[in-house]
Amino acid sequence: MRNFDFAPLYRSTVGFDQIASMMDRALTAETGQTSYPPYNIEKLEDDAYRVSIAVAGFTDADLSVEVRDRSLIVSARKADEDADKTYLHRGIATRAFERRFHLADHVVVTGATHADGMLHIEMQRQVPDALKPRQIQIASDARRIGKDVVDSTAVN
Repeated sequence: MRNFDFAPLYRSTVGFDQIASMMDRALTAETGQTSYPPYNIEKLEDDAYRVSIAVAGFTDADLSVEVRDRSLIVSARKADEDADKTYLHRGIATRAFERRFHLADHVVVTGATHADGMLHIEMQRQVPDALKPRQIQIASDARRIGKDVVDSTAVN
């Protein structure tokens, strides 16, 4: 695996420290990250997204959805109520987990629903009006001819 030093990027740029931090995080991420629980990320519209996580066996009280430092953190802790049960086969995983999703700029979580063993988290990109592109009107004013400019029809 290669190691990259982003220190020169921090010194020579202004405002790009988030990009360098994101690249640094991506390059140093654990490769053995678990796939539990499985999830989908859907694009519903141009600025609307949904993360769906399979959380079979968990109740609403066991689940936690939190947004902190531009990260969506979904975690679950199951109360140990199965201690008195004896299983011949246990194939339904209800172990504790924590799953993190890094949110892009201006993406906000608008809601979460839990039904039929699926946790759906709705997100919306809400770009402020000040950052949206806007059209500037160009005014044409014929009276703005300067004193030093000579009209060619008046001279000839």
